[in-house]
Amino acid sequence: METQSKPAEPAPMLAAPQEEHRWLQQLVGEWSNEAQMTMGPESAETCKGAESVRSLGDLWILAEGRGEMPDGGTATMVMTLGYDPGQKRYVGTWVGSMMTHLWVYDGELDASGKVLTLNAEGPDMSPGAAPGKTASYRDVIEIKNADHRTLTSFCLGEDGNWQQFMIAHYRRTK
Repeated sequence: METQSKPAEPAPMLAAPQEEHRWLQQLVGEWSNEAQMTMGPESAETCKGAESVRSLGDLWILAEGRGEMPDGGTATMVMTLGYDPGQKRYVGTWVGSMMTHLWVYDGELDASGKVLTLNAEGPDMSPGAAPGKTASYRDVIEIKNADHRTLTSFCLGEDGNWQQFMIAHYRRTK
């Protein structure tokens, strides 16, 4: 008599939100922002924009931004953020209408619960960088209070030091 084996049970598809997922929910809302970007050793630009952040279930947030570019044009950006309990890491992506690179985030929350550091690899944008060369980047989201947060961007320099090239202040409008 032939016995048929039962197919393996699929992994559960419904994940329960954890504390790390709940942390992300404080970003949900409507925000205005003002960013200061360092374009070179003696050049800085200020740009304004807005961001709409919504939940995707209780596990992810989607941030859709739009704003001015230093050259006077406009840009749109989309960020996704979630938490992977298996890796014990925050994960996400960022894309912008001004470039073709898909940024993939991997990060962690500091002990204070106020600073989320997201690491990514991307095109080396330093002057004179060879085509195709990549660099390490870091985006740091800091919660100042319920209605104010910052996003600070850094690039790892050839000297091994993190160099800030942008800071944006986000203020809740809704």
